[in-house]
Amino acid sequence: MYHLAFGLLALSMLCALGGAAWAIRSLWPTTAPQSVRGRRLKPAAGLALVEKANLVLTACYVLASAILLYALAAFDFSLVYVASYTDRLLPLFYRLTAFWAGQAGSMLFWAFSVAICGGLFQLTRSYKDLTPETRLWYWAFYLGIMAFFGLILVTWNNPFLMNHGTPPDGNGLNPLLQNPGMIFHPPLLFLGYGGFVIPGCLALAQTMSRRQSDERAWSDVARPFTLSAWAFLTAGIVLGGWWAYMELGWGGYWAWDPVENASLIPWLVATAALHTMIIESRRNKLHGVNVFLMALTTISAFFATYLVRSGVVQSVHAFGEGGVGVPLLLFILLATALSFWIAFLARRPGAGELSGIESREGFLVLTSWLLLALSLIILVATMWPVFTAFWKETVMGLAREAALDAAGHDHGGAVGLTADFYNRVCMPLFAVLVALLSLCPWLGWNGGVRDTRKLLIVVCAFIGSAAALYWLGYNLPVAVLGASASIAALVSMALKLLEKQVYGYGPSLAAYGIHVGVALIGLGIAFSGPYKIEAEPTLAIGESTQVGKFEVVFKNLYEGEGPGYVFLEGELEIRKDGKLVGIASPQRRVYAKWGQMQFAEAAVIPSLGNEFYATLMAVDRQNRAVFRLSSNPLVNWLWIGGTLMCLLPFIGFRRRGVRES
Repeated sequence: MYHLAFGLLALSMLCALGGAAWAIRSLWPTTAPQSVRGRRLKPAAGLALVEKANLVLTACYVLASAILLYALAAFDFSLVYVASYTDRLLPLFYRLTAFWAGQAGSMLFWAFSVAICGGLFQLTRSYKDLTPETRLWYWAFYLGIMAFFGLILVTWNNPFLMNHGTPPDGNGLNPLLQNPGMIFHPPLLFLGYGGFVIPGCLALAQTMSRRQSDERAWSDVARPFTLSAWAFLTAGIVLGGWWAYMELGWGGYWAWDPVENASLIPWLVATAALHTMIIESRRNKLHGVNVFLMALTTISAFFATYLVRSGVVQSVHAFGEGGVGVPLLLFILLATALSFWIAFLARRPGAGELSGIESREGFLVLTSWLLLALSLIILVATMWPVFTAFWKETVMGLAREAALDAAGHDHGGAVGLTADFYNRVCMPLFAVLVALLSLCPWLGWNGGVRDTRKLLIVVCAFIGSAAALYWLGYNLPVAVLGASASIAALVSMALKLLEKQVYGYGPSLAAYGIHVGVALIGLGIAFSGPYKIEAEPTLAIGESTQVGKFEVVFKNLYEGEGPGYVFLEGELEIRKDGKLVGIASPQRRVYAKWGQMQFAEAAVIPSLGNEFYATLMAVDRQNRAVFRLSSNPLVNWLWIGGTLMCLLPFIGFRRRGVRES
């Protein structure tokens, strides 16, 4: 059966290669001079075969994925992948999520996600309304990407390798991955990455076909896939933050880990593209910019894969070197150069100049530039240790390197910069972004103010909230700026949502609702990070401590056993202003198949204000326990805002004309 599965992967690669080659071959007459445009019959004639190749490719990935899922569910440890990431104690839903727990399986799932998106797009009416030339160019780019996936899966990342002998049990799933976040976080990221392949390839295809006047713009055709991919990627990032907050036991939600950063970069680029595409649809400008940004979104998703799988950075999320680093890097460089060249061809000389910075158009461009600046800063900072290590090796020479090795010094570790650097550089830019979104709706496309009274209300909300926060003792400049900008944005979005031309119109409701989510996230970040109160007390049973406004009493210590692990659990009684608010029971676990490694299981008492968070760090022989306790203000508004951002794009799929909103 697994030989059949490998054969399906090989067949999918051949279909992708053959389909891409046939698409280019069918396009060949369109590059030659022709006196009569209507005689271009060969593109349409070759298109049917290419479309069939994609359907076969999609079926191959569906069947191969089903076979791997069956092996995971059936405890078939004859498969190396199953033995590496599952065991007999693992519940069924965690066995199935092991599909994307390892390098080979996650690559198969990503290819499966892209194949499903491509198959669905092929069935839409929007696809069928495109000219044959655009469709063939689309398949040339899309199947080229799928051929690259196929090459990786049949060579370096084959998930269907067999064991020489079948072990009685598997190694088990990493305890950090045995969390509900594992069910949703990775697949949502991959669905986001995969969904962006459709608009990325379509943007390049329409530019190459030069048939823009004969069909709908690529941005409108691919709009459902663009918004869905953005929503999925947003959901993956938000759930990743929630997972880190609940599972890792450190009390935070974003550590600026290199692999976390890698997922954020395509989101920032895609968000910038969504803003510049508004200018194209409303003002008929920035055509080449949008083509490049959409292609760059897909390329940056491959860059995220490069970081995870190349071993170039150290991260708790990374798989390590799997042989695919160099092919991925070459693919990224080639795709970037090709996309830049095609985007240059998409420029339209008669599109007109951009309006001034004081216009809505100017604010949208400024917003996009800030988003791209953030992505560039995060990219450079993430790769900075790699750059410096390369520079040191080049300058110091092999002799100096050998001397450092002899002295026992580490000179090649590629680890990210500290979180403090990112917070100092990125947080002010994010606060400015939130301030811009509060002002932008009240500006005219050509400049000037559309509604002076409402703009004054927004400005007063910003100034009033900043003054109130300072009076209440919140005096950190960036935090006050971010919080007051978020409050002003909430006021601004509320005023827009009450307007008749916005209320009831899906795309506008989606856009302004998403901005409400951004403002709520900004409010949560402004308070949950800078104003978090932490303590690490050592308590005996019966002793108490104070964490912010919470009084914490260590009531008891329990030992217990779960499926494949033993644990210690501390029972904490939490009171606020003398009233009992709940019992927190953090655990320390040791899993049988993971030696003496200890894993924390945090406990929280949820609140829309100050949330109590507890982690059991250690216990001595006298049963004195070390806890990490914190009071996290407004942290849950991140998840509320993130939920709005994930759900609302689905009501903005289709435009019904262009509205001024």
